Amino acid sequence: MRASSTRQVRYHRSVPMHTLLFLDPGHFHAGLTLRVAQARVADELFVYAREGGELHDFLALVERFNRRLPNPTRWRPVVTTSDDPLRRLVGERRGDVVVLAGKNGGKARTMRRLHESGFHVLADKPWLVEPGDLEHVRASLGGWPLAAEIMTGRHDVAAGLVKRLVGVPAIFGEFRDDGPAIEQESAHHLEKLVDGAPLRRPWWFFDVRVQGSGPVDIPTHAVDQAQWLVDGDTVAPALLSARAWSTRVPVEAFRQITGEASFPTELKPFVDGDALSYRCNAELVYRIGRVTARASTRWNLAPAPGGGDASHSIAHGTRADIRLEQSARTSHRRRVFVEPRIEAAAVARSLREAVRAWQAELPGVEMVPAGHDTYEVAAPPQLDGGHETHFARVLDEFLRMVDDRRWPIALAARTLAKYTLLAEAAAEAETQPYRGNLR
Repeated sequence: MRASSTRQVRYHRSVPMHTLLFLDPGHFHAGLTLRVAQARVADELFVYAREGGELHDFLALVERFNRRLPNPTRWRPVVTTSDDPLRRLVGERRGDVVVLAGKNGGKARTMRRLHESGFHVLADKPWLVEPGDLEHVRASLGGWPLAAEIMTGRHDVAAGLVKRLVGVPAIFGEFRDDGPAIEQESAHHLEKLVDGAPLRRPWWFFDVRVQGSGPVDIPTHAVDQAQWLVDGDTVAPALLSARAWSTRVPVEAFRQITGEASFPTELKPFVDGDALSYRCNAELVYRIGRVTARASTRWNLAPAPGGGDASHSIAHGTRADIRLEQSARTSHRRRVFVEPRIEAAAVARSLREAVRAWQAELPGVEMVPAGHDTYEVAAPPQLDGGHETHFARVLDEFLRMVDDRRWPIALAARTLAKYTLLAEAAAEAETQPYRGNLR
């Protein structure tokens, strides 16, 4: 295996400077990794892509960051367009870290080639679109250089509060065993805003052979969160059931979302009359050790006026339920609630003590009454700048691992176990068509 030619320009004589390479950045997550300046990254970055709207959208987002006031960035993209951008990137070797966020079909094979060519790879989810991708995922996680997901959930302050609360036995107790102990539901929208501007999705986003179907897309986040909550890095999840179903996308909505005049020929297998059947929704039930988890995700066309994506998750404990919700009821903010099941007064005392002990790490976090025997654990806005800020934190965390040259054994094992589960779920969902309401 050839080692990559890493630039060793030093930042303040202590932090190695990395040069980023972006390969076919067809998803806005690629641009969000550049939302803020990075002390470990050179301002000049190299983009290898096919000519087209996706490339232009990526460059436009980067330019918005450069022109933003206050705190503009200073990125200098150097663009190479090619019919074979992967070959050009590998051949020219102008950097050491590749960011992948675009078409998911074929991503696992691309990652493996980059890995075997000596590049570190930070890749958006999902890595796996079909079960046969699993062997390439396994190879990319087999050792140095580093491959990791753009997985933002563990940088979210509200999710971190849930993790802390579950970890206090006097508050949560233990996971219950009389049904799903972790329940996660989320609703996403095909129309949305990114950095305040309408998002244009490429047409291939609606091709499950390219984007991935419901069981392998959003559930990557749900399973990762469940693994985190149960400290399941060393326990492989076991699938109990999986189902998938479609969202109907009329041609008018497709035009609005993609800018395309009509459905491309490639989507013909999924078109029925004047609408497309997008198999993007799923429900998975699985176990991590003795803990049963259920994850359900669905996609709607557009949010209600003033609305947005919504999510609802509950960790069911023997002493209390911990609920994380983002919906119209929470003004579309992610809010955490503790709902005692037994000994409400004792749970409340333990909660008050825990919140007091967290002040050094989470200044301003407070316990707020939120109804009969229910409490909100509220974090001030300054502790978390929102979902779009998490991508740059993922990049920084990834580069720190590279600089420390430490192989993340637990992370690699957890990622492989997750995709093994999702590969099985995708295969089972094909044989278990959705019938009726699963809730």
